[in-house]
Amino acid sequence: MSVQHAPVQRADFDQVMVPVFAPAAFIPVRGEGSRVWDQSGRELVDFTGGIAVNVLGHAHPALVEALTEQAQKLWHVSNVFTNEPALRLAKLLIAATFADRVFFANSGAEANEAAFKLARRYGHEVAGPEKCEIISALNSFHGRTLFTVSVAGQPKYSEGFGPKIEGISHVPFNDLEALRAQISDKTCAVVLEPIQGEGGVMPADQAYLEGVRQLCDQHGALLIFDEVQTGVGRTGELFAYMHYGVTPDILTSAKSLGGGFPVGAMLTSERVAKHFGVGVHGTTYGGNPLACAVGEAVISIVNTPEVLGGVARRSERFKAALLRLGAQYGVFEQVRGMGLLLGAVLGEAWKGRAGEVMKAAQEEDLMILQAGPDVVRFAPSLVIAEADIDEGLARLERALARLTGA
Repeated sequence: MSVQHAPVQRADFDQVMVPVFAPAAFIPVRGEGSRVWDQSGRELVDFTGGIAVNVLGHAHPALVEALTEQAQKLWHVSNVFTNEPALRLAKLLIAATFADRVFFANSGAEANEAAFKLARRYGHEVAGPEKCEIISALNSFHGRTLFTVSVAGQPKYSEGFGPKIEGISHVPFNDLEALRAQISDKTCAVVLEPIQGEGGVMPADQAYLEGVRQLCDQHGALLIFDEVQTGVGRTGELFAYMHYGVTPDILTSAKSLGGGFPVGAMLTSERVAKHFGVGVHGTTYGGNPLACAVGEAVISIVNTPEVLGGVARRSERFKAALLRLGAQYGVFEQVRGMGLLLGAVLGEAWKGRAGEVMKAAQEEDLMILQAGPDVVRFAPSLVIAEADIDEGLARLERALARLTGA
């Protein structure tokens, strides 16, 4: 028997939802590849990828098949039991990375929560209760739980919620000397995004990450890479740390890992994992068979030379076009990022107006993102068709022409 759906409109959002979001004026109802259709049947090109989530686009046949097949078998058993998809996905991730052990969660925030708790537990057990301090970067983003928002270096997200978690400090990103001055033997972990996402699509310098690794080793601190946004092929490698040749002690993943189905993972070494014993941490839904079946399909497809190599080619196509548009319309002064996580930095006259560019693009049937007020962000499907890239960029050009009066 089919469920009868009551009609809903965008105006309903303002009546029934807690007002922590301000969604677009239209409601997407269907997606295929990198095209999306709204309630009125309008077609849009999707350069957002669900904020770096829909790594294989919308309704990818292999993901639909994996989900449908698993849905007919087993949806949920809790962590009183394990399940086959979780074990298969864990083995895939271990085989492809530095890690020996995996913990599954439902989101990036939960993966980071687990990582930060593990780091403090590790410090407590190897050196005592004073080794609990965590250092992260200004303008970083690590999630919305009280712990993760406290670790993230953006006060606008952490203020107004009562006393803050102690033992957390923030230093400028890409500034090794600032970290050197802050780190001590009380530091249990340094937490970084290899490319700051919400902070404006800002890649770490090679020498910086190498230096951070050395400082962590000198002080017995763990190095945590938050690869929630940069992971699962987004940069052209399975994880961004592989570009740098700098290996973390803990890595967190989510977003693209499920290709649109909620799943998160914390990856770590045997040496660190052993400090999380039975009952120390947990989750009800983490490692859900549905999520892990989809994640297994995602990794199997993305971690191939064809897909990863294709990211670099598509990236160059995007960069060249964005630089041309920047020069022609005087809106963008720089394009930065890696692979298909790109940020077009607004020029001086356009500072603070990323939201305007995003809205103008929507009016031209293009979905794009912003990363702060000064950066327009692009995080499309890794397998987006070249025809969709070109059509989306043509729509972006129309938006820029209209904004600038050109």
